[in-house]
Amino acid sequence: MIEGRNVLVTGGAGFIGSHLAEKLASECTVTVLDNLSTGKKKNLPGNATFVNGDLSDFDLLKKTIDDSGIDLIFHIGANASVPNSVEKPRYDFDANALGTFNVLTASLDSDVAKVVYASTAAVYGEPVYTPIDESHPLHPISPYGASKLAGERYGFAFKETYGLTFAAIRIFNTYGTRQPRYVMYDFIQKLRANPKLLEVLGTGEQIRDYCYVSDMADAFMLVAERGEGVYNAAGGSPTSIKHLAELMVSIISPEAEIRYGGRTWAGDVNTLYADITRIKDLGFEPKVGFEEGVRTMIAWFEDA
Repeated sequence: MIEGRNVLVTGGAGFIGSHLAEKLASECTVTVLDNLSTGKKKNLPGNATFVNGDLSDFDLLKKTIDDSGIDLIFHIGANASVPNSVEKPRYDFDANALGTFNVLTASLDSDVAKVVYASTAAVYGEPVYTPIDESHPLHPISPYGASKLAGERYGFAFKETYGLTFAAIRIFNTYGTRQPRYVMYDFIQKLRANPKLLEVLGTGEQIRDYCYVSDMADAFMLVAERGEGVYNAAGGSPTSIKHLAELMVSIISPEAEIRYGGRTWAGDVNTLYADITRIKDLGFEPKVGFEEGVRTMIAWFEDA
């Protein structure tokens, strides 16, 4: 059980991290460490302790863990952008691989009971088969996927070598309120700027397996309570970018033309469709339907 525990959420002012911190705050003592590069303090639950800092600062990380008596860490903080990793691979490595190494080392030094790590579907690269299960070959094609896989490998190496309890969640595409980037956010911003035209990268045939952010937060809590090893987390409903674009246009600006560019960015994977049997066996069941989640997200941005 995680009720009553002292919990650290790295990246807890960001998109997924803040939703997770919000859920945890009702039953745990929550500390958030975030450098606010993409997160916002206003995302934090009112009873959370906030530490403004970077994962590269090992001394601050260790002090935060010790001062708050942390015994469970949700390590969400990272560079979470494939294009940014392509443009700045050194920054991506420092934020993700080195940052995770620091979290693991500090956890070991401070006798943290468990680390739950936010990995990514990008570790798989272009799929050999779908749906992708956890035994699928790992062949990341972007610096982001490689740096997150490095963190995952280090976590399990620390588990085998030093006995640190470690679990990883390979996150597929997540969406919802407070999202600061990615395709749905981009579509909303583009249609706000020009209600007559939506320009879409690629052909529209790319497939994604979307999970609403509150469901993703539930997945992390479930794995923290009873999970070990690696888990895919997704919505279980693969959807084409074409379908997504048509749905969002119908809600936001029905008169808009959709225009496909035919090319996408370096490191983009065409098909990400998850087998979530393993996490379902823990009790995970996505609650928010795709269209319901899209409408909720759009309404939140209209009011923001």
